[in-house]
Amino acid sequence: MAKIKILWADDEIDLLKPHIIFLEDKGYEVTTTTSGAEALDLVEEQRFDLVFLDENMPGISGLETLSRIKSKHSALPVVMITKSEEEFIMEEAIGSKISDYLIKPVNPKQILLTIKKNLDTSRLVSEKTTINYQQEFRSIGMSLHNNMTFEEWKEIYKKLVYWELELDKIEETGLNEILQTQKDEASHLFSRFIEENYIDWLRDGEDAPLMSPNVIKEKVAPHISDDTSTFLIVVDNLRYDQWEILKPKIHEYFWIDEEDTYLSILPTTTQYARNALFAGLMPSEIEKMYPKLWVNDEEEGGKNMSEEELLGLNLKRLGKDTRYNYYKVLNQSFGRKVVDEIPNMMKNKFNVLVYNFIDMLSHARTDTNVIKELAEDESAYRSLTLSWFEHSSFMEAIKVLASKKAQVILTTDHGSIKVKNPSKVIGDKNVNTNLRYKQGKNLSYESKDVFHIKEPKDAFLPRVNMSQSFIFAKNDLFFAYPNNYNHYVQYYRDTFQHGGISLEEMMVPLVKLSPKG
Repeated sequence: MAKIKILWADDEIDLLKPHIIFLEDKGYEVTTTTSGAEALDLVEEQRFDLVFLDENMPGISGLETLSRIKSKHSALPVVMITKSEEEFIMEEAIGSKISDYLIKPVNPKQILLTIKKNLDTSRLVSEKTTINYQQEFRSIGMSLHNNMTFEEWKEIYKKLVYWELELDKIEETGLNEILQTQKDEASHLFSRFIEENYIDWLRDGEDAPLMSPNVIKEKVAPHISDDTSTFLIVVDNLRYDQWEILKPKIHEYFWIDEEDTYLSILPTTTQYARNALFAGLMPSEIEKMYPKLWVNDEEEGGKNMSEEELLGLNLKRLGKDTRYNYYKVLNQSFGRKVVDEIPNMMKNKFNVLVYNFIDMLSHARTDTNVIKELAEDESAYRSLTLSWFEHSSFMEAIKVLASKKAQVILTTDHGSIKVKNPSKVIGDKNVNTNLRYKQGKNLSYESKDVFHIKEPKDAFLPRVNMSQSFIFAKNDLFFAYPNNYNHYVQYYRDTFQHGGISLEEMMVPLVKLSPKG
């Protein structure tokens, strides 16, 4: 393995001889110089892994040398060393993207720590992450069992997401495969958990987790008051792992007061889950109470055209009959108009913003080769989500809402899962096209692959005819018809879908934010 090469520029380099000997004994190759001009020449002539740069040198100053090095070698780590603790010097150095800043006199251990921090971080983090996950692997494995509560499932899912994000950073293929095996085991047990409990939760409500119809009642309405303007932001199809990667950016502007998950209802689709979220009712209850505001699968027309009206009716039933704005953002140009409108919205006690980009992204990934390439796997899908957010009108809205001291509740209607394995299904021509759930009559399917709800009324789902039932795909399965089976499977395998049962689809984020400052 090649030695790490360090350039050290200091006009009093002779006084640093003990430090240099110390580093050489540790296996580092150290080149020294006494001027900024010579340092610039050496950087052009040789390749260095790290530069130590004295701030106060005769001729070209350390700050000027730093600026010139960075203009040509922006990725080269530079550590500024100075006797001065003047704030403006620190700010200048930091503004020029130094890697570290040390105040004289420095000791050898400080120097060694800086080197390891800047050059050896990746290896050290990788080793530590590997050890920690190996320990946690056993802990998670022991926690997985058939009698887990919903609260225990929340903790397990959060741990799995945490380690998925941590392993992303070190790109350890072997560990990722082990984690995926553990996620698969958890997914099977979670599907069984839902199958055993879902109907009972809906029937009597005892021990039921927070689900879509109760989110506004329990987590939003209590915060609507005259004291401040509250904004409910619903990001369609936002998974918990995606929230985790957005969180640091949002935390720059907001305190995270509460962070939780709730359970999306079945089917985990916009038509069912989001309507239930805003209406405060299950789908069959919406159909019964407001028949003109509900459109069934087989009927023509948009399935989510009445969200604003359903929300208003819900607020009225909750005694929160207040003026509010409702905006559904489908593109950047309209999103910017919404941002401009926020000062006027602040006059209301309550406002709702719905962002559809992530749902559009998941569908585009299925149909567009370029998006497939950009979001090839789970990690890339998360990265694309973060990239969108950083440059989106949603991010601009977050900044403006923070500056206006608005209270924000952030959530979603459902998540999505990357489907991998097909499951054959047969139905008549009226069966819906969703890959993760089917509703209709005379459905033929692999019983081990699905959660079959024979009586839709048991799950508070609309029933169009007497022989209609619902089936939901479990784990990472997707439904495929026998006709043209191989083409169908090849086209949809490894796409992101929603509608069925999985941790990713059903266990979704719910966050309360308060502005900083």
